[in-house]
Amino acid sequence: MKRWLLFLLAMFSFLSSSHGGPVETGTEAPVATAPDSEGRTVDLATLYEAGPTLVYFYPKAGTPGCTTQACNLRDAFEDLTEAGLQVVGVSRDSVEAQARFRERNRLPFPLLADKDGRVVEAFGVPSVLGFASRQSFLIVDGKVVWRDLSASPRKQAAEALAALREARSAS
Repeated sequence: MKRWLLFLLAMFSFLSSSHGGPVETGTEAPVATAPDSEGRTVDLATLYEAGPTLVYFYPKAGTPGCTTQACNLRDAFEDLTEAGLQVVGVSRDSVEAQARFRERNRLPFPLLADKDGRVVEAFGVPSVLGFASRQSFLIVDGKVVWRDLSASPRKQAAEALAALREARSAS
């Protein structure tokens, strides 16, 4: 029975991901648009032009792991912005769900409501049963310089800052 369940989960994962996998480091950062929690259209290309950007994906607004991850970034937001890093969260939730999540947790960064999955697809993030996998990408000068394909909700901010420092020291 367990093998059958694992097989079905693997098939859902395979079938729900339209791409060969998440974008690779060193490649051009994917561009897409999606509404934020206030319904305004956000263009990722414009964000990238403003400076280093952490684009993080999470499965569902308001769930325990997603709340932990968002609050970790919120609590370190001053350090992140002092380092010049912008943060944007992305899930397949509605604009309304993103607005409630952002307000309830006092999140100082935008959350994108990717209901149609365009941003998820552009980054090659696997999606199972309509929920994006927890993954993060650091974009510097329009390129993906770091990715975390199994992002830790409790360590997201520290890992992103370390990746930004490493990217800067390499250039």
